[in-house]
Amino acid sequence: MILDRRFSFLFSFVIILFVILACCRSGFNQEEILSLEKSETDEEFISEKIALGKQLFFDKRLSRTNSISCASCHVPAFAFTDRKSLSEGVDGRKTTRNSPSILNAKFLKTVMFDAHINSLEQQVIVPIQEHQEMDMKMGELIQKLKSIPEYSEAAKKYYGREFDPFVLTRSIAAFERTLTSMNSRFDKYIKGEESQLSNEEIKGYKLFSEKLYCTQCHLVGHFTTFNAENNGLYRDYKLDKGRFRIFNDTNDIGKFKVPSLRNIELTFPYMHDGSLASLEDVILHYERGGKGHLNQSKIIQPFRLSSKEKKQLILFLKSLTDTSYMAEYRSTNQ
Repeated sequence: MILDRRFSFLFSFVIILFVILACCRSGFNQEEILSLEKSETDEEFISEKIALGKQLFFDKRLSRTNSISCASCHVPAFAFTDRKSLSEGVDGRKTTRNSPSILNAKFLKTVMFDAHINSLEQQVIVPIQEHQEMDMKMGELIQKLKSIPEYSEAAKKYYGREFDPFVLTRSIAAFERTLTSMNSRFDKYIKGEESQLSNEEIKGYKLFSEKLYCTQCHLVGHFTTFNAENNGLYRDYKLDKGRFRIFNDTNDIGKFKVPSLRNIELTFPYMHDGSLASLEDVILHYERGGKGHLNQSKIIQPFRLSSKEKKQLILFLKSLTDTSYMAEYRSTNQ
């Protein structure tokens, strides 16, 4: 446990150090870049910073080829996923994983499937520089965005500084923290509006919370523990070993962060690699008790559900859908 904490700290330090060095080579003053560790956003000009972050989020100029933006992989209509088994970057390059939803990102304790990055500010850096995603060198990107009068003026006005990685990461993270989806029919039911769920959906909820072991990983509320677990998706994780790639700890092979089940109706295909196309496929995987990998969580055990019970469970899962966040995107065609 102590060793894992040291590795986690070391990894976070390396990420921040890399950004500092990259920016220093470009001649930027990065005395405040270490505050990327901080997840809070300054109160002053907060609405303007959020608006700036939103504009950056949808700007394809953040990629090397000006062809993809953050929103290319996090589409509002798809609960900020892209509904692809494996996401695509510049030049049609395939990543090794799909895009998780960033709705309710402000509640995340860790970011990414490996559950190893501690803040949204740090996470912003990763897809921008990743070869298979936006493939943009940070120094070149800052010069590119700094040359755009609108961005340059906003940085000076709202942050009191030149446009730099601090402005970029803080703005996008501020926008991402506004993306909430916590008002589903199930939420209203829990608050006392019993008519929000049908009898079949309530039965599905009881299956989820009482008969099965679902709530051990998908706690009611955020519907995740935020931890990385091996759910036995494969017996041999050849293509993607999960969290192992971060710490080289064999105990981490096959471990991926438990995703939230909120809006699961909209975020197919499922699992880190999109290998399960439907909710029926997901239930069947768990019903079989996983593939039995050495690191598979002991929580995952076989069970039996009737066809009717499976339908009830799926009906409950669909009651977690909340698209109220889409109001502003419908009006802006984004």
